[in-house]
Amino acid sequence: MTLNIDWFIRYKFFNSLFLGLSVGAIFTIYGPLKPSLYSVGGIALAVGMLVVARLYHHILNIPWFYRISLLVELVLMGAIIYFLLFPYTYQTALLVYAGYQITFVFGSYLIRAETLIIQKDILLTSLDTAKQLGYLIGMGGSWVFYKIIEQWNIIENQEKVYYLHFLLLCLEVIIISLILKSFAKKA
Repeated sequence: MTLNIDWFIRYKFFNSLFLGLSVGAIFTIYGPLKPSLYSVGGIALAVGMLVVARLYHHILNIPWFYRISLLVELVLMGAIIYFLLFPYTYQTALLVYAGYQITFVFGSYLIRAETLIIQKDILLTSLDTAKQLGYLIGMGGSWVFYKIIEQWNIIENQEKVYYLHFLLLCLEVIIISLILKSFAKKA
């Protein structure tokens, strides 16, 4: 398996665009959760990251990088779909939180793997530039999105976040298609 850097940079741009759009929504979604849950979630996250770090000798390669990248995006897509299909309750907040925590377990791994696999400083510069631009555009885009839907008398935060998730779902489809294009099997 090989990495197509051009498609990968596009993927990371859209991945960061997703992050920029969604970062503010998380606070609204997590509203029903008790603060003590964040401690438990943080402990589970740290343990998960320790387990992943202990597996580096086995998973710091392109095939595992592909699998884990795809897994992370599929978990996010599942959380988005669940949020759109089911009522906003404590259970919804908990499942979305758990989904994001699962993706965060692989955060350090994904950054280390992309650095080790790409290696060239000029490509890493292009990659990090695309990520920062995506994040900035996403943050600005979320502000614009919320201002636009306020013009339609959608003023409740939960309702705003709900509608944002339709955009996030579309973005997640693009992100997954870009992952598939970023990794090619050797002939």
